[in-house]
Amino acid sequence: MDILISILAILAGIIGIAGSILPGLPGTPVSWIGLLILYIWGPEEMPLKTLIIWGIVVAIVSVIDYVVPMWFTKVTGGSKYAERGALVGLIAGIILTPIGMILGSFLGAFLFELYYTRQGALQALKAAIGSFLGFITGTGLKTIVACIILWKIIVFL
Repeated sequence: MDILISILAILAGIIGIAGSILPGLPGTPVSWIGLLILYIWGPEEMPLKTLIIWGIVVAIVSVIDYVVPMWFTKVTGGSKYAERGALVGLIAGIILTPIGMILGSFLGAFLFELYYTRQGALQALKAAIGSFLGFITGTGLKTIVACIILWKIIVFL
């Protein structure tokens, strides 16, 4: 039974890392579920404090992931169209992961801002850069947290 629990926890950690990069998968919450599995059924006792702290970190990172791209886009003068374009480009770029996702996000923000706001190419480029920086920041933060949680899972096995 311990082997099955260990495999499930590690699998949750790996899926969490993948979900931090791929849209549509809840990355860090899945990683945290791996910790929860070990807390409940793990072979070694994990302190409740660890579970709670990482749960709070996951909640904060999840909120930041939604706020940061909008904030970067807003700071660089972009509109909601740039945000939506970044998401559309990101999803379209999944086919050529990970480069396609990064370029898709950037091009989507640029093209949507250019087409819908008609403010010019320079403004659209600024918005696309802001959206891109927000995406990279959010993804990087989620990936770091998911990797640390996987490391914690391995330590508690």
